[in-house]
Amino acid sequence: MPSDWSAGIDFLAKKLGMGAASAVRAIRDALDDDPFEILAYRGFGSSVRAHVYGRVVERVGVTPSTDKDSVLTNLLNTYRRAESDPVRRANIVVNFGDSATAMTTDGEGYFGGWITSEAARETSEWHDYEATLDLPSPADPVKGKGEILVPARSARFGIISDIDDTVIQSRVSNFIQAARTVMLGNARTRLPFPGVAAFYRALRDGESGDEKNPFFYVSSSPWNIYDVISEFMELQNVPKGPLMLRDWDLSLGSLSSSRHFDHKGVAIRNVMQLYPDMEFILIGDTSQHDPEIYSRIVDEFPQRVKAIYIRDVTLDPIRSASVRKLAEQILQAKSALVLAEDSIGAAKHAAEHGWIAGDKLADIAEDKRADEGRDDSKAASPGGGHEGSGTPPVVVEK
Repeated sequence: MPSDWSAGIDFLAKKLGMGAASAVRAIRDALDDDPFEILAYRGFGSSVRAHVYGRVVERVGVTPSTDKDSVLTNLLNTYRRAESDPVRRANIVVNFGDSATAMTTDGEGYFGGWITSEAARETSEWHDYEATLDLPSPADPVKGKGEILVPARSARFGIISDIDDTVIQSRVSNFIQAARTVMLGNARTRLPFPGVAAFYRALRDGESGDEKNPFFYVSSSPWNIYDVISEFMELQNVPKGPLMLRDWDLSLGSLSSSRHFDHKGVAIRNVMQLYPDMEFILIGDTSQHDPEIYSRIVDEFPQRVKAIYIRDVTLDPIRSASVRKLAEQILQAKSALVLAEDSIGAAKHAAEHGWIAGDKLADIAEDKRADEGRDDSKAASPGGGHEGSGTPPVVVEK
């Protein structure tokens, strides 16, 4: 773009009273016919307030996956997600019910925070909100629509779950394999851990079958693949819930323990503080630091964690021993930890304690067999088609 044209746009932005570098970018992009979009992610709230997240970017142009997508198509879509240009320092107005809250995007185009909520819990669990890009008299306002979860009154407890290597097979303990999975796959090639969808549906239904226990998902996966994870869960019939992800980062530093502790710890605290009268079940795995993070949560929120379910994906005796040691600490805080290789071990414990209906165990076992490719209803998961080691779950409880 010629320098005199650029200077002219700068001058025009100031005349419009926008007075920010993001406004200049907005006008330039509009002239280039490169449209924006607002990605309004699922939030969570109560009858008093709610927390929402979102991002403003140039339109990414990624459509839902199909069974015919090639590896090259998946790679190109990953590139588009990673290279999505953010709209920085943009003014956003979030409308929810009768309230309007002003927010500003950060250096990566993200916005988020608490808003006033007057959602009626009796009407619906999910409530629509709208985010609008605040520009001077735009011809076509840029809007994004999202949803806010307000738990039903019938809920007996909530579930906070990790995603990578807990719900989805991600191999996050191996940087190269994790990067390959993210870059070359899509929502239809990503695969669940056997039986997890049926187990989560049973937890949502509870012992009575209609408790509507809410799910909250916390992950170190990047916001850029929010659409992939959301589509995956819909395809696999995993209970719907807010996804709390973090900034894109495929560097080796992104696997550091401090990053996981900070992100997941803050997200879990936000949820538990918003619902002070609700107990929770925490679900994670041994590939990262879920047991350590959850142990801290138990200490911070005494008698609020009914149980911790940890999937043993590393099958490393040293790691398993360290988790057992943590379990003893959790036991002192009057909670329980179950370390199991699959969903069946955790499901049996949940049924014994009246958190899921006992007759759901057969459904979970059937779903597990299907995920393993031992019938014709689903494609086999990697490593599927076998019974596993048969090691019984380790249950530490009073």
